[in-house]
Amino acid sequence: MAKKASGTKLRVMMLGGLNEIGKNLAVLEYGEDMIIIDCGLGFPDEDMLGVDLVIPDISYLEKNVDKIRGILLTHGHEDHIGALPYVLRTINPPIYGTRLTLGILENKLAEARLPHKVQLNTVSPGDTVKLGVFSCEFIHVNHSIADACAIAITTPMGVVLHTGDFKIDVSPIDGGIMDLTRIGEYGRKGVLLLMCESTNVGRPGFTPSERKVGASLDLIFMNNPDKRVIIATFSSNVHRVQQILNYSAKYGRKVAVTGRSMLNVVGAATELGYMNVPDKCLIDISEIGKYPPNKVTIITTGSQGEPMSALYRMAFSDHNQVELNSGDLVVLSSHAIPGNEKLVGKIINEMYRRGVNVYHEEAEVHVSGHACAEEIKMVHALVKPKFFMPIHGEYSHLMQHKELAEYMGMDADRIFICDIGQVLELDKNHCKKNGTVPAGRVLVDGYGVGDVGNIVLRDRRHLAQDGLIAVVATIDTDTKTILSGPDIISRGFVYVRESEELMEEVRKIARDSLNDTIEAGVGEWTQMKQNIKDDLSKYLYSKTKRKPMILPVIMNV
Repeated sequence: MAKKASGTKLRVMMLGGLNEIGKNLAVLEYGEDMIIIDCGLGFPDEDMLGVDLVIPDISYLEKNVDKIRGILLTHGHEDHIGALPYVLRTINPPIYGTRLTLGILENKLAEARLPHKVQLNTVSPGDTVKLGVFSCEFIHVNHSIADACAIAITTPMGVVLHTGDFKIDVSPIDGGIMDLTRIGEYGRKGVLLLMCESTNVGRPGFTPSERKVGASLDLIFMNNPDKRVIIATFSSNVHRVQQILNYSAKYGRKVAVTGRSMLNVVGAATELGYMNVPDKCLIDISEIGKYPPNKVTIITTGSQGEPMSALYRMAFSDHNQVELNSGDLVVLSSHAIPGNEKLVGKIINEMYRRGVNVYHEEAEVHVSGHACAEEIKMVHALVKPKFFMPIHGEYSHLMQHKELAEYMGMDADRIFICDIGQVLELDKNHCKKNGTVPAGRVLVDGYGVGDVGNIVLRDRRHLAQDGLIAVVATIDTDTKTILSGPDIISRGFVYVRESEELMEEVRKIARDSLNDTIEAGVGEWTQMKQNIKDDLSKYLYSKTKRKPMILPVIMNV
């Protein structure tokens, strides 16, 4: 066995979180042992019609399920834990995370109703977990959610430091500053590979402290004593919600919470002691009518303009408890995630139409949870890794991070920009890309996981762009006659009542095509349908320059 181990190399790969935002999942493998770091979801692109969520392809993990020693979670954001309710259907290793991270995950898993019990193990920053050959230490970092950690993994080849998502906040709301001392100690001992997040690497300077938002909130409450205040923020930003509670209490306001994910996180954070609700401050959303509007603050989800969110429903008069009007001030305490700008713009426009006052980016009501360039430089300077792999970002972020590492004195040939599924193979002195494992996107639509693939999406795009024409006919192959039809049904192509002439011509061409096929002695359904498709496609394109999906339905009596 010793001989085999001596030739074994450490394999590191990302199954999500490279060349994309979200869907973060890292894998470390050595011999017969494998660990997973994070297991997040992503959100669908505009062309993924009807798709709700995107999760990583875990076919490689399913194939090696006996090797998996555990899943380590850096923090409780959806892009790091959101895929677990789906992934845990087919693999079920023990999970390790801090109290708040597991508190949020527990709520998600309760909703998922998995067929087996999941083993959740609570750790604290500073704890070390032994998983096969891997020794994994959780290190406290600052982020826009409490209880976030970096993870230092000691392997037979050396230390791999995975930063998770972080910022260096020297005046955090709670939990203390990021444990730079411990990271520096690992740097002094020697780090084989640094895996560092890249989200804000293109922004110069330092990310402002969360306390800066508190000062802005204080001013907003002080300057708007006659308004009902509705604040939309990310449900996971426990510190932001805590500050809203504190300043609402300071100005004598009651606070109501709405939005499913907001209720979940606030419930978990309060129960676990990460949030302290001022006495008698919190009320149920159904009770807001009992108080003057200017004595009420509403905390809601929907800062990204999501169509089913509580704020969206308020703006479009679809919320059963809250109707927005000119006596309201809405504060969007977030920046639009790239790709969500149109959704956010739509909701802001609708609120202005209703006479609502809106504070967005002009008021300093949001700070990022991700490190800017100077903070990332500090981590590089402390860690001084032998090899470096930028993670968590689109290709431009990864490239900018590579340039930053080179600026910090690192040789370009020791920096590896990978794609999902690419394997990085390391021993104590060498690192190289060596092959790939299956990786990609699995689409979640309703309860269906993976049943919407490229072909289904292609059909949905086709239907969305050009519509559908169904041709229904009944034939008797013995007497070679058409017994009924063909009837033409159009959906999303043209309005039939205004295109009767076109529809009549379509019916005639379909009938002629069927007759020709029957007379030619062709009895195969496939060929009959193909002939109808070909003849109608040519005609419709010549008349309309459109290519609707043509669906022949032929029955034999």
